[in-house]
Amino acid sequence: MHDPAYDSRADTLKHSLRVGALMGMAISELVDRSVRHDLSKTEPPELGIFNEFTPKLKTSTYGSEEYKGFLEALGEGLQHHYAHNRHHPEHFPNGVNDMTLVDLVEMLADWKAATERHADGDLERSLEIQRDRFGMSDQLAAILRNTAAHFGWIPPTACGARGRASNGDRLVCNLLAGHGGPHADGLTDLLEFIGDGPADGEQTGAGRE
Repeated sequence: MHDPAYDSRADTLKHSLRVGALMGMAISELVDRSVRHDLSKTEPPELGIFNEFTPKLKTSTYGSEEYKGFLEALGEGLQHHYAHNRHHPEHFPNGVNDMTLVDLVEMLADWKAATERHADGDLERSLEIQRDRFGMSDQLAAILRNTAAHFGWIPPTACGARGRASNGDRLVCNLLAGHGGPHADGLTDLLEFIGDGPADGEQTGAGRE
């Protein structure tokens, strides 16, 4: 039975503080990771091999045969790095499936920073390559992409749902993928968005035609 004298604000604030405390555990570990990232590269047995190959990796295209050759040549130095740094899927027997959310955040930041060291670095392209390389599920790949877009590391993805306006004009929804509410085309947003086929209204992430 409802107690008219009960004020839920105290319980809500207590819950809010508890959630904040739990989030603080993740924040604390992320801060710790942020100041220790890749420090194993600054000491043997990694230092010598990365002194040799870091300049070569900078001038290579990520995912190219040349790049893969450099990774292979890094040999034991790279294997030592993987073994001592859990932001790499190679650290775990089951790759990304064994990683934590903290590991994934550091991994994504690492990928973004790595693209900035390559002359032709492109995080969008890297995410597609890594998706296949590490056998990521569609859901995890979407979460990583959404996170990258959220922080402005890649351009946001448009919904891409197709339809026709009430006057017959062909429309493509250019709101962000995952948006709530009706679809809309920014160039003709005064027109009503009406589906005209089985696939209409589905968010494809394809953007404007």
